[in-house]
Amino acid sequence: MSRYDSALTIFSPDGHLFQVEYAMEAVKRGLAVVGVRGKDSVVLGVEKRAAAKLQDTRTVKKIVQLDSHIMMAYSGLTADARVLVNRARVECQSHRLTVEDKPSVEYISRWIAAMQQRYTQRGGVRPFGVSALIAGFDIDGKPALYKTEPSGTYSAWKACTTGTV
Repeated sequence: MSRYDSALTIFSPDGHLFQVEYAMEAVKRGLAVVGVRGKDSVVLGVEKRAAAKLQDTRTVKKIVQLDSHIMMAYSGLTADARVLVNRARVECQSHRLTVEDKPSVEYISRWIAAMQQRYTQRGGVRPFGVSALIAGFDIDGKPALYKTEPSGTYSAWKACTTGTV
């Protein structure tokens, strides 16, 4: 640890936020996640590691449903991902109530990235140690695949990975 990483909003001399770098390191240590988008399909896959003998493997879920047409796979800290998943589910429901239509994959990806970015600026919190692949079908039926990073960036992909590959 250096003298620059004690607070979230202090930059190092070379312009990096160490807390964001630590969150990226948590993602790199996570399970491998793969997403591939085709003409009329999208596939998410997650590496499955060996579980402890007494652990119920059905409780370990790295691919979750956000809405009826949107799925998310994540790599990184599971506790951080649970917070993002629960808030994204509420946002999907709120969007349906407000706009009276299901949210697009791009909209919810942007919303999750904005949530991650907010946690890189505020005092008293740390960045989410999660990178997510968000996949689903838009209103017109076309498949979509997006990736979010702990820094708050998001982008569309034809195929991508995150975590330890």
